[in-house]
Amino acid sequence: MNIFYHFGRYLLFIKSMFSRPERFKVYYQRTMMEMNSIGIGSLPIVAIISLFVGGVTTLQIAYQLVAGLVPKSIIGSIVSDSTILEFAPTITCLVLAGRVGSNIASEIGTMKVSEQIDALEVMGINSSGFLALPKITAAIIMLPCLIILAMVLSIWGGMLVGDLAGILPTESFLKGARSTFRGFTVAFSLIKAAVYAFIITSVSSYQGYYTTGGALEVGTSSTRAVVYSCVMVLFADYLLAQLLL
Repeated sequence: MNIFYHFGRYLLFIKSMFSRPERFKVYYQRTMMEMNSIGIGSLPIVAIISLFVGGVTTLQIAYQLVAGLVPKSIIGSIVSDSTILEFAPTITCLVLAGRVGSNIASEIGTMKVSEQIDALEVMGINSSGFLALPKITAAIIMLPCLIILAMVLSIWGGMLVGDLAGILPTESFLKGARSTFRGFTVAFSLIKAAVYAFIITSVSSYQGYYTTGGALEVGTSSTRAVVYSCVMVLFADYLLAQLLL
C-alpha cells in the first residue's frame, strides 16, 4: 500500500506545480539557469561516457564476429543502431540520474529542512512550481540535445577505435552505419530522452520536497531519488520499446 500512497502524493505534487502559476518572467529566468546547470554542466561527463561506450562496443562486436563470411561493415551498422536506439539515450540518462537527480533532491531537500520552502509559501509563492517546474522544463529541453551529442560522439568513438585498432577502415564503418540507418530511430531516441528527463527531474524534486528531518535525511532522499529515477527510467525504456517499436 505504501507504493500507492507515494504514487498518489507524487501525482498531487505534479498537479500542485500548476495550481498557482507565477509570472512568466520568473519561470523564464529560472529555466535559463537550470538549462545551464543541467545541460552545459553535464557536457563533460556525457562526452567522456559516449566516446568510451562507442569504442568498447566496436571492440566487443569485433570480438564476437569471428566468422570470416560476415562483412566487416556489419560492425558499423550494429554500433550505430545500438547507439541510437539504446546506448545513447538510456545509459546517458542513467548517468544523469545520478548527477542531476541527486543534485536536485539535495538542493530542494536542504531548502525543505531549513524551512526555506515554508518561507516561500508564507510569501504566497507556489513553492513546488517555483522550484520544480523550471528544472523539469529545462531537462526536457536539454536532455534531447545531450542525447544527440552522445549519439554523434559514441558513433565517432566507435569509428575511431575501429580504425586505430585495425578492425575495419572508416569507409567500411560508415558504409555499414548508412546501410541500416532510419530516421525513426533518432525520433524514438529523442522521445525516450524527453520522457527520461521528466522522470528524473520530477521524481528527484518529489523526493527532495517531502524530505523531513535534518542533513542525514537529505542524503537519504538524494539516494532514493537516484535509485527510483533509475528504476523508472528502465521501466519506461521497456514500455516505450513495447509501444513504439
